[in-house]
Amino acid sequence: MKRGLVFVLLVFGISLIMAEACQIDVSLLNQDPYPAVQGDYVKLVFQIDGVANTECNQVSFELLEKYPLEFDDGQQRVFSIDSGTYTASNYQDFFMATYRVIVDADALDGSNPIEVRYNYGLGSTQTKEFDMEVEDVRAEFEIFVSEYNDATGEITLEILSIGTHDIEALTLEMPKQEGFVIIGSETNIVGDLDSNEDTSADFKVDAKDGTYSVLMRYSDSNGERRSIEMEFDFDAGQFPSSNGGTSIWTKIFWLAVIVVVAWIGWKQWKKRKKRK
Repeated sequence: MKRGLVFVLLVFGISLIMAEACQIDVSLLNQDPYPAVQGDYVKLVFQIDGVANTECNQVSFELLEKYPLEFDDGQQRVFSIDSGTYTASNYQDFFMATYRVIVDADALDGSNPIEVRYNYGLGSTQTKEFDMEVEDVRAEFEIFVSEYNDATGEITLEILSIGTHDIEALTLEMPKQEGFVIIGSETNIVGDLDSNEDTSADFKVDAKDGTYSVLMRYSDSNGERRSIEMEFDFDAGQFPSSNGGTSIWTKIFWLAVIVVVAWIGWKQWKKRKKRK
């Protein structure tokens, strides 16, 4: 009797040892593009290992919708896996979960933590964090009025690129706003602009002093078309020719006229003197 009991316990113990405990391991296999871009889609592929073990029962896997990730409406978020399905019969013992999600427009430059959650076995739940790499390719600008001529209404906006990336196809568009009326085209095509370089754009306006906005559109280093609205201050009194004074170029012009007239007069006087 004792020998039979010992034999049963021995067989049971061996079966417990042979029954491998469920061990689920998750890894971030791929990120495309790398690095990701703010406000754009990124493809994330996760590999779930250990699902070949039937001891894991029903396995569920989910990428959590937290900053800096956003899901499209109706997108699949949870994957359910029947453990033991992925065996040598199909030459793999893992499951691939693929997501195409949106990166928050204000995601930080560099590593951004993302989190997954998975359930398996008899109610075991785990979470795990991964780093998603993001590159800030947005441009940064400074803009101000560098010249204004009240006689012609021409205004020059100086634009300085203070970001770390070069941009292409920069355009400036003046929206309709009270006190700042554009005469002619409201859009100025500037072109390409390198980092830490400056350029300018001219408009013809009928404007009052105040703070106004301009819409700047450009293509970033990934070819993505972006836009940013910026403000600039306009004070006609900062420009001498705008408050009743005389500009330096006007002074130079009239000085040149006086010199030429004086020279001609001196030549004429000299000729008369020789005749006498």
